[in-house]
Amino acid sequence: MKIPAIKGRIGDWDYYISTLTFQQVSDYVSRVDDELHKSESLKELIQRSITNNFLSIKKYILNQPELFFNSLVLAVYDDYPEWVEIEVKYNELETYQLGLLDFPSQHKIFPVDGQHRVEGIKAALAEDPSLGEMKISAIFIGHKNDENGLKRTRRLFSTLNRYAKPVTMDDIIALDEDDSIAIVTRNLLENHILFSGKKVTKSKNKAILPDDKDSFTSIITLYECNKELLKYHRKILKRINPKPLRDKKTFNEYLKFRPDEEDLVFFEEFCFSFWDALLNNIDYLKDFSISVLEEPAKNQRNNIDGGNLLFRPVGLLPFVQCVIDINDVSGKSFEEIITSFGQLNLNINQKPWKQVVWNDFEKKMIMGSKTLIKYILKYKYDKELMRPFELVNLTNSYAAAINYQGEDINNVLNEII
Repeated sequence: MKIPAIKGRIGDWDYYISTLTFQQVSDYVSRVDDELHKSESLKELIQRSITNNFLSIKKYILNQPELFFNSLVLAVYDDYPEWVEIEVKYNELETYQLGLLDFPSQHKIFPVDGQHRVEGIKAALAEDPSLGEMKISAIFIGHKNDENGLKRTRRLFSTLNRYAKPVTMDDIIALDEDDSIAIVTRNLLENHILFSGKKVTKSKNKAILPDDKDSFTSIITLYECNKELLKYHRKILKRINPKPLRDKKTFNEYLKFRPDEEDLVFFEEFCFSFWDALLNNIDYLKDFSISVLEEPAKNQRNNIDGGNLLFRPVGLLPFVQCVIDINDVSGKSFEEIITSFGQLNLNINQKPWKQVVWNDFEKKMIMGSKTLIKYILKYKYDKELMRPFELVNLTNSYAAAINYQGEDINNVLNEII
């Protein structure tokens, strides 16, 4: 095998950058076997690090026409292939960095970084051989099969995998063009009055910074709320048509591939209708959305009385879950359900929220159970809608949260009313 390459150096590593066809990856790149450890147990640990995630990569290759990957980092065993450099001159530029990598013997090549990509490529190629001419970039390094060589390559293996940074949630929300939730969340940020401008914090965390008096919620919380809406939207569609083509995918698989525009628009309309119902049927949210005052969220989120439950990320998500659950159980519209909640006092310095989400002694938030918050909301809306196991969980969890001292624990629910 002879392939064109560029030679480079970083630290004390010489390396070569090139490309391999999927067929070449399948033919020449092996799994890590005895190249990093001589112990059978340690070799098995390395092999077990290859999880079923490669199946997701296979599906990505087979189904995503715009697929793209980072470079593979491949070690050549034993030592480097032969490097044939080519002199290149152009105007005043002269370089010997370009050349050919020649693998004259049966060099063994294994992935130091990219094990799952290699296995995914092989699995996809077995299913669709026409993918064989696709090319992926590859970085070749040398590997010697002695104690120093094993140690050196193990260090590189762990470094590349330890410091590999996964895609963050805020990157997905800002950039992903396949994830339906991310796409709709961006549209809400740009086009819905409740979320536009400074009304959603751009923090990389769910929490809202104490000095932020402008935001209604955080961008990650908004994404998570829309995720609940998508799950429910798909559940409704399955009732209408038990076997629609798009619902053959699991939920996580569905997010990896952009749906048809018609499906995407349908979900976006569903999302907008929910948030419109929230905005139009809760007066203080409507006032917040059109406020021209500085720090419009100051009275709804502060360290004096805590403010309103919906202006806290820990409260908004279970509120959305609760409205969805009530809609599912009762058949009442989002508008009707949210209108009823608009009549309730959701100030977290009042019962039942004190010592559940707000410590009124220390004047700070309690990162309590979202499930407990959801059950309290549902109980306050209509306790007759509570399932028996929900009442039991609500009773026990709420009693523990407020340190209830009564003789009959069942009386703790009177505290919620």
